[in-house]
Amino acid sequence: MTPLVVILMGSRSDLEHARAVIRALETFGLAWELRVASAHKVPDYLLELLRAYEADPRPKVYITIAGRSNALSGLVDGQVQAPVIACPPPSEAFGGADIFSSLRMPGGIAPAVVLEPTGAALLAAKMLGLADPAVRERVAAFQAQQRERLRRDDQEIQEQVTATARGA
Repeated sequence: MTPLVVILMGSRSDLEHARAVIRALETFGLAWELRVASAHKVPDYLLELLRAYEADPRPKVYITIAGRSNALSGLVDGQVQAPVIACPPPSEAFGGADIFSSLRMPGGIAPAVVLEPTGAALLAAKMLGLADPAVRERVAAFQAQQRERLRRDDQEIQEQVTATARGA
C-alpha cells in the first residue's frame, strides 16, 4: 500500500509554504494530497475530510500548515490516529509570538512542530519509512547525499585554506 502525506492548509495564503513541503516530499517519492480546511471557519468540513482520510487504510502522516492561531494542527491531531506534523509558515506578525499557537497544545494533543518545510517532509518520510522499506531506503540515500556533500564542502574549504596559507 502506497503511503500518503496529507497536507492541510488553513487557507490559500499558505500555498507557497505548502509548495516547499511538496517539493521536499517529492524528493522522497512520497504521494501527497493538498487540501484547504480552516479549523476556525469550516470545522465541519475539516472533520468530514479527516473521517474520509482516516477510513483510507494507507499508512499516512498529516502535515498541517497554518499560522497565527494554529487551531488546525491541534484539531487534526485530536481526531486522527496517524502522526501530525505542524509546519507553520514564517510570520513577522506579532513579533513571531504567533508561533506559540503551534508550540503550546492542550494535554493529550501532540503534533510535532517542524518549522522548515524540508524538515517536515523528512520527518514524514522517516515516519512512513518505519512501515515501508522503500521509503526508508530513500531516506537513507538522502542522508548519505547530505553527508557526502558536507565531506566535499570540508575538503574544498581545507584546500582553499591551505592554498591561502601557502600564498601568505
